[in-house]
Amino acid sequence: MNVLYIDIDSLRRDHLGCYGYHRDTSPNIDQLAAEGIRFDNVYVSDVPCHPSRTALWSGRHGFRTGVVNHGGLACEPFREGRERAWAGTFYEEGWLKQLRDLGLYTATFSSFGERHGCWHWYAGFNEVHNCGKGGMETADEIIPQAIDWLKRNGERGFFLHVNIWDPHTPYRTPSEWGNPFADAPIAGWITDDVMRKSWNGFGPHSPQEPTGFSGHNWHANYLERQPASIPISRRQRPGSTVTMRVCAMPTTISAISSQRSKNWGFTTRRSSSSGPITAKIWAS
Repeated sequence: MNVLYIDIDSLRRDHLGCYGYHRDTSPNIDQLAAEGIRFDNVYVSDVPCHPSRTALWSGRHGFRTGVVNHGGLACEPFREGRERAWAGTFYEEGWLKQLRDLGLYTATFSSFGERHGCWHWYAGFNEVHNCGKGGMETADEIIPQAIDWLKRNGERGFFLHVNIWDPHTPYRTPSEWGNPFADAPIAGWITDDVMRKSWNGFGPHSPQEPTGFSGHNWHANYLERQPASIPISRRQRPGSTVTMRVCAMPTTISAISSQRSKNWGFTTRRSSSSGPITAKIWAS
């Protein structure tokens, strides 16, 4: 048995013809769906991509692995402690190990593990091919490598994972390719109001995020519009401190105090551009 797993980052099913999209965006995928099995009732257990792939590869929910976010402690697997198996749970019990136990040779063409620093994700692969650009490589750079691998390994039972990033921002389609959908307008339900709500409805890791995609400082561009509040409770007294972690120093920070009879205020200090804000409280 051979398994070819094509993993397309950020591809929405409602933009595929086999799921009813009116534009001809996916003729090859549509043909695969017509000749094979198409699933209509599938739900992801963990999002976004780091928790999602960790859950899939490990066979466990994020609240079991500890990986529920893209950064901070919430993106690191739990320490396994004294009961850790020789090679660790991600290898001993993971999806790739089960495939290897069935006799499949496992390989991946993906820079995902390096992009997110999630080295546990590589557990169980016989071969790891890092395409080298941290998710910035396009399909025309990845696919030839994968096809060459298939030609050399097609006679053995294998599981091959091929990770394609093109639908993920930034959009890198060469301008000389033109617009193949110029004569096929977008769906009527995608109005300016819907687009604006989608654009403004999420945090820094969203369609707005220009990290690495723009010459401008994304902290300033995004957070200058995001005022923050530092709560002050009755248990806090002048001279005490409150720490709040945000991505960057907003333009405005306000205090919310439960002690209305006093004039509360604070001075802020930050140890680094990405560190927490510490506020020293005063009252008069």
